[in-house]
Amino acid sequence: MRVVLLGAGHIGQTIARLLSESGDYEVTVVDQSAHALARLDGARVRTQVADTSDARALLAAVRGHDTLVNALPYHLATLAATQAREAGCHYFDLTEDVAATRAIQRLADGAATAFMPQCGLAPGFVGIVAHHLAQSFDTVHDVKMRVGALPAFPTNALKYNLTWSVDGLINEYCHPCEAIRDGETLEMLPLEGLEHFSLDGVEYEAFNTSGGLGTLCTTLAGRVRTLDYKSVRYPGHRDLVKMLLEELQLKDDPETLKRILRKAVPSTMQDVVLVFVTVSGLRQGTLVQEVFARKVFADRSDARPLSAIQITTAAGLCAVLDLFREGALPQRGFIRQEQVALPAFLANRFGRAYQQSRQVESIA
Repeated sequence: MRVVLLGAGHIGQTIARLLSESGDYEVTVVDQSAHALARLDGARVRTQVADTSDARALLAAVRGHDTLVNALPYHLATLAATQAREAGCHYFDLTEDVAATRAIQRLADGAATAFMPQCGLAPGFVGIVAHHLAQSFDTVHDVKMRVGALPAFPTNALKYNLTWSVDGLINEYCHPCEAIRDGETLEMLPLEGLEHFSLDGVEYEAFNTSGGLGTLCTTLAGRVRTLDYKSVRYPGHRDLVKMLLEELQLKDDPETLKRILRKAVPSTMQDVVLVFVTVSGLRQGTLVQEVFARKVFADRSDARPLSAIQITTAAGLCAVLDLFREGALPQRGFIRQEQVALPAFLANRFGRAYQQSRQVESIA
């Protein structure tokens, strides 16, 4: 399969190496930064410098490929998907942006090719898990999805380091959050719904953030009493972020907020990804709860160390693309993450990254 990959950031580079090293994909990586592309030196990929925010340049780069994989910032998702349809390419991305996903769904209507956004960790893998668990119940009551990309060694007041896109982080902290309450689909405020819990003796907090549910609100509408998604952080993080966004009014000045975070909050490759999904309901008349809990750690054993967020996000996209290539998913139109079977995902050569993680032993 001939793949054009847009974006040579940390996640894009990981996807490029995984796909190209598998032997089943010819990969061309496109980015506006020659410096970013230079970090792929030695990888079995082609590279091309192009303005990824320009529709004409993007279309020229995409033509001649079977599939477009978009690892650009979320605000370029609709532009990239539009060019994929124009070029007759299948489309896959990592976006968590609700508005972009709705626009892509409209683009997919009547298309001869497939469009599958939200292929990362959350949205992405966590939705596959939640839907799989829900299918085993006669009546589903509550679905709770909790995901955190956290520093392994928090040392600052925020108890946080930059482990992924600053644009994506601000987007999920600032935009409305979908949820189902008492069977009704609602929009919830970000940073609200604060709760505390512990896993393996470590204390965490969780709160509403945007985009992590993917399309599950639509898929499970009328079938579930409560459905929500929250980001997991160490205790105290939410209050400080809320002060920055609301009291200092940086929610209305995202560019200043980005500069502050990039200048003052270090990035790290020493991180851990936490996935925690609970589903409760009736099975043969008995109230039952099922839990899926995993911790995925950074891999520093190779010459090219990988952070946990690189591993989980890249594995999410590569696994669903691989299943699509094998014919295990629809070949045209809009594809939801929950159309992926969890056993098939975990058995996939890329999806096995989640199998190699550690199951959580104790939950309180």
